[in-house]
Amino acid sequence: MDSARVATPDEIAAALVSARQARRPLDGFPGPMPQSLEEAYCIQDAGIALWPDEIAGWKIGMVNPFSMRARLGAERLSGPIFSRDVRRATAGQETTFPVFTGGFAAVEGEFIFRIGADAPAARTDWTDEEAIALVAALHIGIETAGSPMAAINDLGSPVVSSDFGNNYGVILGPEISSWRERLNEIEVKTLIDGAVVGTGFADVLPGGPIAGLRFLLAHLASRGRPLRKGQLVSSGAITGVHSIRAGQRSLITFSGCGEISCKAVPA
Repeated sequence: MDSARVATPDEIAAALVSARQARRPLDGFPGPMPQSLEEAYCIQDAGIALWPDEIAGWKIGMVNPFSMRARLGAERLSGPIFSRDVRRATAGQETTFPVFTGGFAAVEGEFIFRIGADAPAARTDWTDEEAIALVAALHIGIETAGSPMAAINDLGSPVVSSDFGNNYGVILGPEISSWRERLNEIEVKTLIDGAVVGTGFADVLPGGPIAGLRFLLAHLASRGRPLRKGQLVSSGAITGVHSIRAGQRSLITFSGCGEISCKAVPA
């Protein structure tokens, strides 16, 4: 490509997808950085079209820093979770997950919704009760964040959104019984190599996980990608975003609900 020509959204998406597929780190963003979430989702959609796998669900993240929320007109963002990147935790066993060597990698303790019915295709207005009615189950889980760009989170939320929301899969843990009554009482704790790096409860997320689900239902409908039965929705980080390197181990506990043990390995 002529170095004087500005890369198109399709070309940027192709470069991001190529780096992910080759497990090749990127020193920076492969083109002009998107300045709005609308631009970012155009790149994300082009990347989804190129990715050789089905969407199994969606991650929710927060727009950071807080000061960007007014400029972008949003407090949350989303990215796809692909089928081959969904891993199921087994009690008493360690789950391995891949990380980009030279890129970004993190673990995030999250609640994961499993959707029980197709959402209406064009509906963008939801109450908490209506959103909850779509949920078949809530699980404990981990988002394994990842990108070929080591500095992705420093480049801003539009860049994060463009690169699949900085997602590299989820680890799905056990279902939470009676979750509607218990959700706000569950303490989440994240350890890396035995050291506690974060603790938190569901209310650390603005409006809680249900507000995130309402956002996603409206957001995906506006993009022509309504939530489908069986898809997973990762709530957003409860204890924070915790960087991890290949060879390190993490244990994330959910009080009264179980725990997930995992280890990062080179992709």
